[in-house]
Amino acid sequence: MSVLALGLLFGAVTLLIMFSGMPIAFALGFVAVLFMYGFMPAASLDTVTQNVYEEMASITLLSIPLFILKGAAIGRSDAGRDLYLAMHAWMQRVPGGLGIASLFTCALFAAMAGSSPATCSAIGSTGIPEMRKRGYSPGFAAGIIAAGGTLGILLPPSITMILFAVAAEVSLGRLFLAGLGPGLLLVGLFALYAMYRFRLEYAGAQAAFDNHGTRSDYLEQQVYTLRERMQMLQRVVPFVVLLIGVMLALYGGYATPSETAGLGAVLALVLIAVTYNVRRPRDLQPILAATLKESTMLMFIIGMSLLFSYVMSYLHISQSAAEAIVGMHLSRWLLLAMILLMVIVLGFFLPPVSIILMTAPIILPPLKAAGFDLIWFGVLMTIVMEMGLIHPPVGLNIFVIKNIAPDIPLRDVVWGVMPFVGLMFLAVFLICLFPGIATGLPDLVMGVK
Repeated sequence: MSVLALGLLFGAVTLLIMFSGMPIAFALGFVAVLFMYGFMPAASLDTVTQNVYEEMASITLLSIPLFILKGAAIGRSDAGRDLYLAMHAWMQRVPGGLGIASLFTCALFAAMAGSSPATCSAIGSTGIPEMRKRGYSPGFAAGIIAAGGTLGILLPPSITMILFAVAAEVSLGRLFLAGLGPGLLLVGLFALYAMYRFRLEYAGAQAAFDNHGTRSDYLEQQVYTLRERMQMLQRVVPFVVLLIGVMLALYGGYATPSETAGLGAVLALVLIAVTYNVRRPRDLQPILAATLKESTMLMFIIGMSLLFSYVMSYLHISQSAAEAIVGMHLSRWLLLAMILLMVIVLGFFLPPVSIILMTAPIILPPLKAAGFDLIWFGVLMTIVMEMGLIHPPVGLNIFVIKNIAPDIPLRDVVWGVMPFVGLMFLAVFLICLFPGIATGLPDLVMGVK
């Protein structure tokens, strides 16, 4: 069988198995083993476990469970609520300050927890009711939290970026630094939209009051004293110090990513023990159970995705696909646009972890041949995958929001997130136009490559 026919068959079987409803890890593993049995030497089946182990035996991947433990410790305490309330108190006088506080809180919490769903759940459970109580429309409130939650895979420590660094064989430290500029850009764009949308909704509420005497909660303003704001800040400062300390340890060259993850996890457990009295075994049990569950699921997906990629490589499917793309002699920007469009489509159905590990052998060689910086591309790809977390039909964050605010119609949630998807497209365009947004900070801190 020709490589083209084999590749088409491989793709068709993969889609068929995935659409059958089989969990993603089992689907990828099943397809890999099926094609090993049918098209590879019989002895290859004896090495399945060895191949998976060797592919996963990376010191960088070791940091993933530790970052998950750090995120679980913070996410399952009241740190998210306290951070949100402190942000709200300090930004109360800014137009749309409540929405902007929600976005900033999502960004800070995402940087501490490293998980988009955890950020949505932790901040949304407090933020959405507070925003709705003060007059924000349900879709607007849901959109702010869903979009803010996507920052969890862009701002370091990002598990998605860890996997991209492994797949692309690039510096994880540079990739983490490259995510900071675009992350701040997205926060800024989201905040400007939140301010604009607030002014529209506030003006509508004021007009309704002037014309009909209908009083909206928008017109009520809660005022905090300086003493109240300082009291709220006391519980937040230790976690911000933790975030800064972990980043300094990583970028200052004092610790490897795995050591930094371990340090962050231990310090997070110490902080919640001191701040929230979470120290008894029954209090720690949900944190450890959640860490074990999420780590096992994620590592299983990683292992099966790497086996899937290994089979594609052995059968020369990925190499042939990459050569075919290079052989089309597309302009470099058209090539980039086609690849990002493919990532968007895959985002309809697959989580970022699988997208990276399945597509890396195919898309990275042509991009490298076209002269693109893989660090820069990793940031672009991450933002595009962020869109997959909030755009239908699958959008994981949409369903997290629906779970914590079941009375908001799904249609309102979807329409609430669409403007933020448009802002992500704008961010991608700006980063293409001004690559220094992503590459400037790593070049400044770690030197030009």
